[in-house]
Amino acid sequence: MEYSGITLVTGAAGFMGSHMVEYLVSQGVRVRATARPRRDTTFFDRLGVEYVGADLTREETLPPLFEGDVDRVFHFGAVCNFSTPYEKLYPINVLGVERITRLALEKGVKVFVHVASTDVYGAYKGIPFTEESPRQPVDDYGRSKRDGEDVVFRRMEEGLPAIIIRPCTVYGPRCNDGAGKVFSRPSSIMAIPGSGRQLLSNVRAEDVAAAAYHLSLREECLGQVYNLAEDTHPTVEEALLLAAEAFGTRPPRLHLPLWLVKASARLEGWRAARKGVIPDLEYDAVRFLYDDYIVDNSKIKATGYRFIYPDFRESMRQMKEWYESGKWKEEPGPGKYEGG
Repeated sequence: MEYSGITLVTGAAGFMGSHMVEYLVSQGVRVRATARPRRDTTFFDRLGVEYVGADLTREETLPPLFEGDVDRVFHFGAVCNFSTPYEKLYPINVLGVERITRLALEKGVKVFVHVASTDVYGAYKGIPFTEESPRQPVDDYGRSKRDGEDVVFRRMEEGLPAIIIRPCTVYGPRCNDGAGKVFSRPSSIMAIPGSGRQLLSNVRAEDVAAAAYHLSLREECLGQVYNLAEDTHPTVEEALLLAAEAFGTRPPRLHLPLWLVKASARLEGWRAARKGVIPDLEYDAVRFLYDDYIVDNSKIKATGYRFIYPDFRESMRQMKEWYESGKWKEEPGPGKYEGG
């Protein structure tokens, strides 16, 4: 598939969305970035990207996003954490999808790439999650992402050419939300949850962007769902130790029983809520630490996609170099996360 018009990226001021914008610019794509109206557009100005403020919860602000020759959409606009209740997730993660997909269908875009999450699968049942695994979310965030997917599936039946991607735990430079922030910057986690032998699935934000772009170029991928996960599955203990080494923090040595971790997470969540921030370890995230969490990535690899960071260990070594270089202090980022 070929594109000559404007590519719209929603949620462009967020973690994953900002990486999508950067990747598209590196490919010579004409980009229109959008998120909630903001004063500081330095990140987008530096990249030479058009920025149009809009709000997924305010329908009247959305039509200008599709003015001109918009022919592709990457929809990253969402709230991505376990601490926000469903009633606050719904206006963005579900109704926002209703609004943006309707406009995309009316515009006649060539492809709409929707960013979901492997959290729609729910609790691990002993076998790797594939795209055909039942969607049985166990938390508000997962339920909101499942319901958002259902909107896209209905739009597909109405004629919207769409692709759904389901990243697992996303980490990388500028991560400031979700479980991946533990592997993206110094954290306050000082103990290893449980045995620490639980296996994890992760994916770098740069790979989410590159894979989304890769899929958008292939007509045979329309109407399909794709998991996004690295090839390797580090243990919880190994991942936390690698993160401590990367960001120069004290490595956790003490193992805490998971019931105590849950209690600590609840207390930290209460403290964080009073400060208006998201805790490093969210209460609902602890339930995923009782078992392995392995995501199958064979379907995306069958399309010919090759991961930039297939190995978590090598990726964390690169994160260490990035952090020690101090580039994170110099490079303008998109700022605080703004869903939509």
